[in-house]
Amino acid sequence: MDTRIVDHPEFRLVGHAARVPLIGHGINPHIQQHITALPAEEHLRLKALGNTEPSGLLAVSDDLDPDYAEGSELTYLHGVAVSPGTPVPGGLDIIEVPAGTWVVIRTTGPHPQTVQKAWATAAAAWFPSHPWCLRPGPEIVAAFEPTNDFSTATCELWLPVEPA
Repeated sequence: MDTRIVDHPEFRLVGHAARVPLIGHGINPHIQQHITALPAEEHLRLKALGNTEPSGLLAVSDDLDPDYAEGSELTYLHGVAVSPGTPVPGGLDIIEVPAGTWVVIRTTGPHPQTVQKAWATAAAAWFPSHPWCLRPGPEIVAAFEPTNDFSTATCELWLPVEPA
């Protein structure tokens, strides 16, 4: 597993949020509908606003059920990360993220299956063998180098952690 531990100062996640059900395998049609409803110019506007890591357009899951129960609701945000002082245009949702430690897991392959498999592997193998546990906070997927149809991508899965 390609992982690194990152200490990151506070930042904000800004973009367009929606409440959606958790679907653990395959494409979540509620998230897909939320993203495709945004005009193409909005993706470009958001991407230009981002100015800190994790970089690029982000898929953010927040307010997750602690047991990750299938069908439970979460807040999904399609957006970017910005530093605390960055002016944010009106009409965007904001998630404040305090300074903290993150495990960053890099994946390459079919999307979203490879990211979902990496999360499952982290839960089953990585966390039990490392001195970290999840802490409250958003879970973030940053996608790099996606194919045009987004069926394959290199991604970073950012999970908030603290010492076990």
